[in-house]
Amino acid sequence: MHRDKPWIASVYVTTVRLNSADPVSYDTDALIVGFHPGSDAPTTGVEGLEQAFGGKLAQTLKSLGFKGKAGEVAKVPTFGSITAPVLVAVGLGESADSEGLRRAAGAAVRSLAGTKRAALALPAGSPEQAEAVALGALLGAYTFNRYRADKHESVEALDVLTDGDTERAKTLADAVNLVRDLVNTPPSDLWPGKFAEIAEETGGQAGLKVEVLDEKQLKEGGYGGILGVGQGSARPPRLVRLSYTHPEADKTVAYVGKGITFDSGGLSIKPSAGMDWMKSDMGGAGAVFGAMVGIARLGLKVNAVGYLCLAENMPSGTAQRPSDVLHSYSGKTVEVLDTDAEGRLVLMDGIARAAEDDPDLIVDVATLTGAQIVALGWRTAGVMSNDDAIRDLVVATAAEQGEGAWGMPLPEELRKGLDSPTADIANLQPERWGSMLAAGIFLKEFVPDGVKWAHIDMAGPAFNRGEPHGYTPKGGTGAFVRTLIGLAERHASGLAK
Repeated sequence: MHRDKPWIASVYVTTVRLNSADPVSYDTDALIVGFHPGSDAPTTGVEGLEQAFGGKLAQTLKSLGFKGKAGEVAKVPTFGSITAPVLVAVGLGESADSEGLRRAAGAAVRSLAGTKRAALALPAGSPEQAEAVALGALLGAYTFNRYRADKHESVEALDVLTDGDTERAKTLADAVNLVRDLVNTPPSDLWPGKFAEIAEETGGQAGLKVEVLDEKQLKEGGYGGILGVGQGSARPPRLVRLSYTHPEADKTVAYVGKGITFDSGGLSIKPSAGMDWMKSDMGGAGAVFGAMVGIARLGLKVNAVGYLCLAENMPSGTAQRPSDVLHSYSGKTVEVLDTDAEGRLVLMDGIARAAEDDPDLIVDVATLTGAQIVALGWRTAGVMSNDDAIRDLVVATAAEQGEGAWGMPLPEELRKGLDSPTADIANLQPERWGSMLAAGIFLKEFVPDGVKWAHIDMAGPAFNRGEPHGYTPKGGTGAFVRTLIGLAERHASGLAK
């Protein structure tokens, strides 16, 4: 594999500690406290804070226009009133559930870029709250500055002022931020072979078994979908299999990720306005990779297998053409009507291969259709399944993790639109209507009978093209890493039926 351009993950927050010291006298560069709307005192009831400010803190915040709305941030110099030189007030909104705490902590820490140490005195009386505050802070501290001369530094160390444990939060944040790095890396530095190399190195360090199939092995194995998509690129495709086993596990989950390291659309080329962010089209494979690393580091009592279906979709004299017929790993043939509907072509091979691991559940994750964004917006993924209970399980798990997901149907009448006069199935229906659902129906065709399967279309949530919000940065988000880990935890604990 190529080693001329080493890939180095960003350096994240190096320290996160719990400390039950008094926030007013705590030695830190910035103290973060939370407020509900209409309240003059922080929600944590930091004794002596208003008194330390001579009774003028609430008045000062009001004069700055701070109202305590969710995600609202105001910074106040303390002039020695408390030990920390800066007080950061963050709005919690009307309630402070786990996701609200994550977002508030992330927004506050994001506002402190360049600060060495910050302490968070947010509501964290329970282990769940302490983890939420720590996770939001760690995710909010993320910055991607590898290619910048003027480094935009993140907070170096965080202290959560409560009792509890932050190890799980640190593991989750590292997994999410690893994926953010991959998604943000330009395709000149992240092609299928390079991604496979990173998976071997980082996955191996986490305790995963890693197997990589190159283009010759893919051909010998009959992976016609992955090969077809990747044949137009000078950088050939790869299929990476990651596996984690636990000696006491009796459940197996299998994850399949779309890993198009750059999607030009192939010969069905995209307009230039829609191509600049197509480095993110490997976000599904990134999520699977990050989740597998997290599962291994958490030591979950479950068996897990992850497949990264890696290809670069480029136009060239060797690229696949509309009307070509591909022979998939499952044995079914597929007529390619549009080379820009390529994600489902790599996933069909990965899903069929994953079924051979005899899993209790297969979940594929993909930045699959623009129709998902049209239907559900930039922050909510569509979830489809061949089992209503599994679809609801995925949606509920995503909600627990604070990741937007909505259950969608797979209407039988849309299957006819995928009929092909030449092959067993076409990769695209001729009509635009319901195209997110039609893509799910296409993938369902490659799930063997009796195998439970779910499909997550996260075309919007995987990449934030707008302004940062909460703990979410601009660019790669690391979406659905936590949901996949959460599904593994449910199977490990026996909660998944």
